[in-house]
Amino acid sequence: MQHKHLKPFPKEFLWGASTSAYQVEGASLEDGKGPSCQDVKSVPVGTTDLSVCADHYHRYKEDIALMAEMGFKVYRFSVSWSRILPEGTGDVNPKGIEYYNHVIDECLKYNITPLVTMFHFDMPAALDQRGSWSNRESVDWFVDYARILYENFGDRVKYWLTINEQNMLTLVGKVLGSLHIPEGCTNELKEIYQQNHHMLVAQAKAMALCHEMLPDAKIGPAPNISLIYPASCKPEDILAAQNYNAVRNWLYLDVSVYGRYNNLVWSWLEEHDATPEFAEGDAEALRMGRPDYIGFNYYNTATCEEEDGTCEVTYAENQQDASGEKGMFRAAANPYLTKTEFGWLIDPVGFRATIREIYSRYHLPLIVTENGLGAYDKLTEDGRIHDPYRIEYLRKHIEQIQLAVTDGVDMMGYCPWSALDLVSTHEGMVKRYGFIYVDRDEFDLKTLNRYRKDSFYWYKKVIETNGSDLT
Repeated sequence: MQHKHLKPFPKEFLWGASTSAYQVEGASLEDGKGPSCQDVKSVPVGTTDLSVCADHYHRYKEDIALMAEMGFKVYRFSVSWSRILPEGTGDVNPKGIEYYNHVIDECLKYNITPLVTMFHFDMPAALDQRGSWSNRESVDWFVDYARILYENFGDRVKYWLTINEQNMLTLVGKVLGSLHIPEGCTNELKEIYQQNHHMLVAQAKAMALCHEMLPDAKIGPAPNISLIYPASCKPEDILAAQNYNAVRNWLYLDVSVYGRYNNLVWSWLEEHDATPEFAEGDAEALRMGRPDYIGFNYYNTATCEEEDGTCEVTYAENQQDASGEKGMFRAAANPYLTKTEFGWLIDPVGFRATIREIYSRYHLPLIVTENGLGAYDKLTEDGRIHDPYRIEYLRKHIEQIQLAVTDGVDMMGYCPWSALDLVSTHEGMVKRYGFIYVDRDEFDLKTLNRYRKDSFYWYKKVIETNGSDLT
């Protein structure tokens, strides 16, 4: 659809950026924090551990001041579960409460809205040892944790996100280091989707609890949603794309928004004797979740074709692209798209297509909670970082948001990944996403000083003009 006139971004549009606790904070075992599954996992060879990261834990005031200088309206960050509850349950760590109180208050000092993610890939290690999401008690663990967050921060936090990229936890949890498969498991697919079910129930109960305890707050899920294209107009390819979209995208939002499982996914799980078991009250809990909005992460689309039943599923190191699933879909190349230097597809138009599809299915306000370009940024001798490739990437994606707004989509805000450089899940510190450069290498901590990239100044102008000047 071509428009003669573009609508402006909404006046209250939330411009900002995102981080996650385990990738940015460091201080992994300081001030009473317990280890998370991320702290005890084996990191990829040649990449840093998570003990220091960007040292945001000690430098949050400096970092939030830089966000304010950019003009942020919102800062999306996550709370480390094991910083609040070192054992995952039981005694609350007062130092953890104190730290996040400081972060929230620092945001509010600059009129930056805190957008708080409750869980971002970092299950407390103590709970991991008790089975993680495979344990039915995980529903209660998460709801109790949510209650503590609401009690301590709900007077100031008005926007909440539940579980970051639950679909990636389910589809590629092994790659993320966050999937616990019990020893002796004989049906791994069933086990994975039982864990997914526990997450869905926990999320729904946390959303219902938020509405009960914090009637003026808003809450939503934060999956990674990327539209899947058929490789051709061949009817079988269309069906394959529907299958892949259902497994990758719609399962999670159908349950979150409507409280029911996607029929295509349920049928597929039935074929493999892998449907999750419902405990008493689960169906009602799912129906009562009722998110107020949808947060979603977007990086790239994927393309697929008919699968004849011979494909063995594997996932690439970029976490998102599956080779296929027997009888469902087979990955296909898209000759119309380029890639980043880390091999991720770049598809700004697919961003608009994804936004339109989400909104047409669910009719809830949308906020982009991640979108960005990882690159090998270099600090020059005069203290500058020239990243025109990032500016171009973000410009093209923001243009597509405005087109989606003109299409009639209710867009709340845009929080690209990431506010400052942090430790990437697979590539460590070398893969940089931030507007703010952190002076450290993979294993040499150097000064940890902060430097404004060219994209910092560009994004500041974008925010100042509410998206009207993208040059």
